[in-house]
Amino acid sequence: MDGRRITASPRPCCGRRVVAKKRPRGGLDGFVNSVKKLQRREISSKRDRAFSMSDAQERFRNIRLQEEYDTHDPKGYCSLSLPFLKKRSKIIEIVAARDIVFALAQSGVCAAFSRETNQRICFLNVCPDEVIRSLFYNKNNDSLITVSVYASDNFSSLKCRTTRIEYIRRGKPDAGFPLFESESLKWPGFVEFDDVNGKVLTYSAQDSIYKVFDLKNYTMLYSISDKNVQEIKISPGIMLLIFTKTQGGVPLKILSIEDGTVLKSFSHLLHRNKKVDFIEQFNEKLLVKQENENLQIVDVRNTEITEVSRTEFMTPSAFIFLYENQLFLTFRNRTVAVWNFRGELVTSFEDHLLWHPDCNTNNIYITSDQDLIISYCKADTDEPLSDGNAGSINISNILTGKCLAKIKASNSLPMNECNCSASCGGRNCNSRKRIKASRIRSTVAEALEDITALFYDEDRNEIYTGNRLGLVHVWSN
Repeated sequence: MDGRRITASPRPCCGRRVVAKKRPRGGLDGFVNSVKKLQRREISSKRDRAFSMSDAQERFRNIRLQEEYDTHDPKGYCSLSLPFLKKRSKIIEIVAARDIVFALAQSGVCAAFSRETNQRICFLNVCPDEVIRSLFYNKNNDSLITVSVYASDNFSSLKCRTTRIEYIRRGKPDAGFPLFESESLKWPGFVEFDDVNGKVLTYSAQDSIYKVFDLKNYTMLYSISDKNVQEIKISPGIMLLIFTKTQGGVPLKILSIEDGTVLKSFSHLLHRNKKVDFIEQFNEKLLVKQENENLQIVDVRNTEITEVSRTEFMTPSAFIFLYENQLFLTFRNRTVAVWNFRGELVTSFEDHLLWHPDCNTNNIYITSDQDLIISYCKADTDEPLSDGNAGSINISNILTGKCLAKIKASNSLPMNECNCSASCGGRNCNSRKRIKASRIRSTVAEALEDITALFYDEDRNEIYTGNRLGLVHVWSN
């Protein structure tokens, strides 16, 4: 999931909107013709749905706990000067790239682990007073971008740094270079990485200027200077500018993401005395919701409005937009639902009650085909939630809501059990030898307790989870 915005707030916060990855497709603009979208759907090269579902079940059938990494290492922290960096803390973000797993702890320490050697390669904190806030893998140039704050700056501004994955693999995290040095990213400034369009959006609150950079080479493309701009939303090919609310409504502009050209200017009528819950843009559709009002889905091409009753569509805590399927997910009260842009509920998920009530999107992964959602859930929906209970990792089909696989303590293979097809009794099993040589200290149930971050490596078919103790667990078959 991409489109992550990192604010310069003293405390990290999860954005309400997350953009699911979109596979590259040439010639895409903001107003994609509906007929072409239908044609793409009909002649799609995707595998048959039934086969895809059975394939997914097979992929996750025998998945089990294989490895454990620890981000906490008092001996390895000798170069760090801040006391809180040396304390054990929960994992808040996991990113995998090129057989390297990056785990970021809430304290601000980030460690890189090799899946080939199962050893920690290095810590990414280059300076003794550096607190890393977020990570972004830039596949355009095979590098990792870290977003940090520093004690020397009173933790007041965001600083970005890019480091080639190859340098990190060699244990040289200091071989990178800083980005956007000309920008003052003090609160409420931010930086947003948009993998869908290959762009970076920065906001300097000091001079109220938004700037758009190319994610491939970090060159600045254009800037937007208007103190009346309250928010910017990014969709494939376009940006939506939301201006200060007036008595007649809210002024809006749609810009080309490539060069900032204004494609359309208009105003949307609002109820004067009711706060706006959200305004979201998805291609030619605009989603507008005010407090205690119906959801409005506006087609910006012809201003046609579709309304969804407020009793059917209640304000979610977060969205995930699925550009491949022309759908969007909503998260509310630990539940996930799938909607189309006619305002119809497409899917309600079975056996998929999220563990965390705040919808931490670091605990959710959408596959690149946008057909599967992997989440940390309650293991048994009939049992009450408790801090001592182990949750489960659920793999569900987005279009049907069906739970295809579930990793939970009661159905996971023991760590020393032979899992090969030969009847060797475990005596000659390579899998068993590897488990014996590992550093796993947690039981399966312990590894499934209080998972605070989750990532799925589609190339390796491995799930990585992090917990409140700063441990990272590898789940593989």
